Amino acid sequence: MGLFNWTLQLKGYDIAFAKAELSRIQSIPASEYPDYIAKKKAEIVAYHKKHNPFYKKRAAHLSDLDWNDLPVLTKSDLQQPLTQRLSKGFTPKNVYVNKTSGSSGHPFVFAKDKFSHALSWASFMDRYDWYDLDVNRSRQARFYGIPLDFVGYRKERLKDWIGKRYRFPVFDLSDEKLAGVLKKFETTPFDYLNGYTSSIVLFAKFLKQKNNILKEVCPSLKACIVTSEMLFDSDKQLMEAQFGIPIINEYGASELGLIAFQNREGHFQVDSELLFVEILDDNNQPVPDGTAGNIVVTSLYNKAHPFIRYAIGDIGTLSQKENLKYPVLEKLIGRTNDIARLPSGKVVPGLTFYYVTKSVIEEDGNVSEFVIEQTAMDTFKIIYKAKRKLNAAEENAIIKATYTYLEDDLNIIFEKVDLMDRSNRGKLKQFVSKI
Repeated sequence: MGLFNWTLQLKGYDIAFAKAELSRIQSIPASEYPDYIAKKKAEIVAYHKKHNPFYKKRAAHLSDLDWNDLPVLTKSDLQQPLTQRLSKGFTPKNVYVNKTSGSSGHPFVFAKDKFSHALSWASFMDRYDWYDLDVNRSRQARFYGIPLDFVGYRKERLKDWIGKRYRFPVFDLSDEKLAGVLKKFETTPFDYLNGYTSSIVLFAKFLKQKNNILKEVCPSLKACIVTSEMLFDSDKQLMEAQFGIPIINEYGASELGLIAFQNREGHFQVDSELLFVEILDDNNQPVPDGTAGNIVVTSLYNKAHPFIRYAIGDIGTLSQKENLKYPVLEKLIGRTNDIARLPSGKVVPGLTFYYVTKSVIEEDGNVSEFVIEQTAMDTFKIIYKAKRKLNAAEENAIIKATYTYLEDDLNIIFEKVDLMDRSNRGKLKQFVSKI
C-alpha cells in the first residue's frame, strides 16, 4: 500500500473497500444502470428524510417517488451551523469536515461520512489511472494557492510531501518567479502538472516567450490536469503546444468530489457512479439534453450530510446522447452569478464579454492576463497585466468589439496592473459583477 493510501486508512477512510465498491458499481451493465441510479436516489432520500432533521424539515411531506418535486438545495440554504445539518449519529468528530472555497459568494462548512469520502478518493484514483497516473507514486507539480499562516502553511506542505506533490504558490506569477518554476522542472522528474487553469496558462505563455517545450525540459511528464477555472480552447491549444503532453480538464467541488473528468476520447465524462447530475431551468424543472441550465448534483452515498438536488452554482449542458452510465458534460459555461446585465435590459453571460476581449487583446502576446469587472449597469473595467500599456488603437478595437457583440454606448475603463489579485487562494475569477 502506498503512503497516501496508508494515511487515508489511518484516518479511518477505508480506501481498499472503497476501491472494491467502485469497481463493483462500474461492473453493472449499462442495461441495468437506470435501475441502479433509481435505487440509489430513493435510498439516499429515504435515509435523510428519516435521519436528518435539516432535510426532513424540507422534504418530509413530499413523496420519495416524485423526484422533480423534491426541493433544490442552494448554497445559501446550507449557510447555518454544521451541527444543525448533520444526520443522527454523526458529529464533527466522526466525519470528514471541510469548507467550500467561497468563490461563488456563498461559503459554508460541509461534512462527508468517512466511507463517502473514501469513495471520492477512489474515484479520483480511478480517473487518474486513465492516464497512467498514480496518486501514491506519480510526482505532481502543483499550481495552487496555499494558506500563509504558519500552521496552515506547514499543514499543506506536509500533505504535499505525503502526496508526492511539489507546490508552486500562485500568488506571484512574475517572470522572475516563473523562471524559478522552469528551473525546478529541469531538476525534478515530475509526472504531471495539476492546478488552477489561469496559473498554468500563464506558465505556458512564459514558456512560449522563452521558446521552451516543457516535455523537452522534463521528459518524465505525462499529462497536465487543469481545474477550478474555465478552460478555453485557445488556452488548451497553447498548453498542448508548449507542454507537449495531453491537457486534461477536471471539474469538481470540494463538497462533492469529482463531477466530471475528461476521458481518453476527449469527452467530459460525468461521475455517474457516485453522483446524479441534472440540468434544470430557473424554475427547477429538467431541460432537454443539449440545453443549457443550472447544474444540480445529488451525492448518492453521503449519509452524514444531504447533498440532494444541490445547485452547485454553475451553468452547463449534458450531451444529447442520453446514457445514464456514461453521461457527458457537453459544455461547462460558467457560474450562475457571472452574468452581465446591460442598460437595454439584455442579460448576457459575463463569459461573452470575456471572449470578445480575449480575441482582441491577446493577439500579439502583450497582455498575459486580464479580468473584467462590471461596476455599473453601463460600465466595465478591464484590468490587465501586460508588458506595456494598451495604446489608443488597441483600446478602440476592444470598445468597437464590445459594441458589436453586446450593445452600443457602454463605458469601458482600462487599468494596467503589475500583478493580478489572486486573493481567493490563488484563483483568478475572469468576470465579476459588482452591481
